[in-house]
Amino acid sequence: MSQQQPNNPLHGLTLEKIIVQFHEHYGWDGLDERIHLNCFYNEPSVKSSLKFLRRTPWARAKVEALYVETFCR
Repeated sequence: MSQQQPNNPLHGLTLEKIIVQFHEHYGWDGLDERIHLNCFYNEPSVKSSLKFLRRTPWARAKVEALYVETFCR
């Protein structure tokens, strides 16, 4: 099952690693400014953000797109 994905910038990253890196880089307020999601505004935490993003594919897609735009240039 370990396929090489050289053109996928998210390959090998977990959603938790992405959220932690965003929190360290932007903080919760900065992240909320870039992606307006309640999980980054109302009592934000890594755990609550993961729970929401795992259940909400459109929100996860926004977070992943911002990650690629921010860190994979």
